[in-house]
Amino acid sequence: MTKPFYVKIDIPQEVVDATYEALSAASKSGAVRKGTNEATKAVERSIAKLVVIAEDVDPPEVIAHLPLLCDERKIPYVFVPTKEALGKAIGIDVPCAAACIIRETSSLIKEIVTRLEQVKRGTQ
Repeated sequence: MTKPFYVKIDIPQEVVDATYEALSAASKSGAVRKGTNEATKAVERSIAKLVVIAEDVDPPEVIAHLPLLCDERKIPYVFVPTKEALGKAIGIDVPCAAACIIRETSSLIKEIVTRLEQVKRGTQ
C-alpha cells in the first residue's frame, strides 16, 4: 500500500514502538488528548508535546492539516501505521486517527523527538 499524501517521512519501526510505549504511559497519567479534534486544539494552543498521526485514515483529508499545523507551531509529530494500534496504545477499544501527549511524562518523549529530528535531517 502506498503512503498517503500527508506522510512526508518514513518512521523507523523502533520509533513507532517507542511512540506506542510513550502513549501508553502518558494515557495512564491522563496526559493524552484522543482524536483529531482534541489533538488539533492542543496543537493550536501549543500545549502538545508530541502528536501521533495514523497513516491509514480514510478519507485522508480528516487529518491532512495536522502535519502542516505542527510544522507551523514547531511541535514534533510522528506517523504510526494503523489507527487500530493507535487506539489500543491509548487504551481505547476503537480506532483513533490522531492523538497527542500534552505533558512530558517520561524521558522517552525526548528520545523520540531527538530521533525524529535525525530522521527528518536524514542522519538516522
